[in-house]
Amino acid sequence: MRSPQAPFGTVLTAMATAFTPDGALDLPATKRIARHLVDHGHDGLVVSGTTGEASTTLKEEDGEILAAVREEVGPDVALVAGVGTNDTATSIFLAAQARERGADGVLLVTPYYNKPGQRGILHHFAQVVEAADLPVMLYDIPSRTGSQIAMESYVELATWEPVVAVKDAVGDLVRGLRLQQLGFALYSGDDVANLAWLAHGAAGFVSVAGHVCGDDLRAMHDAYSQGRPDEAREIFTRLLPAIDAVMGAANYGATTAKAALELLGVLDHRTVRSPLVALDDDEVAALRAGLVASGLLP
Repeated sequence: MRSPQAPFGTVLTAMATAFTPDGALDLPATKRIARHLVDHGHDGLVVSGTTGEASTTLKEEDGEILAAVREEVGPDVALVAGVGTNDTATSIFLAAQARERGADGVLLVTPYYNKPGQRGILHHFAQVVEAADLPVMLYDIPSRTGSQIAMESYVELATWEPVVAVKDAVGDLVRGLRLQQLGFALYSGDDVANLAWLAHGAAGFVSVAGHVCGDDLRAMHDAYSQGRPDEAREIFTRLLPAIDAVMGAANYGATTAKAALELLGVLDHRTVRSPLVALDDDEVAALRAGLVASGLLP
């Protein structure tokens, strides 16, 4: 449920984008993914993020994806559109498009590869935030971007009214507490840390494993928030083989998410766009074993 403490809901997944076998955008199958997630515990979705293969989708395709997902899930599900790139002009275009196509907020990652420094990061953020004119979730994932948002920058960002949340993939729990003290809602951006972040006051999750265990993530969140931490820990412990299987492969993300959706029957195949390559049969077998061990497949 959306609230000032959880402005984009509590259980979100950075959803995969479906393609046809020849790599074209497949909107009907993308809608099936969205419906599957909403029917299994989610009150929010992130579209065109890393798991959505936003690095290889065209700007116009991102608009089509968002519009299709909004049409499928209706107005009550929070939709957060990934608009972060390493080119400010492109991110400005995506932010304005996200507003026009029905997003409730935008996910804004630190510019990657070009490592602009803290002044450059803030300069980039300011322009994209203005273009979006929507609530903003920052995404801090230095393992992918090569840059980390400094605490001094967060102090400045806390004065920007639209910036309401942080998706954290840094993994520093004490730092996360300090971000919450600055007024940000914090979302776990790493499935292996979901329970730990709940214990440190997080609003919820932006998951990848949620493609296969959304109901369990919902049950874990609700158990913890309703004062049943032992139950939450039992759920998380049971999910560990699945989380390891989804997040542990060398190409985790879109590749494992799509293979898992294929195993569940949501997708007919596991096509990804190059330079990603689909899991091979041995990798799919290992993924299946993890899902079986967590009770997610028979």
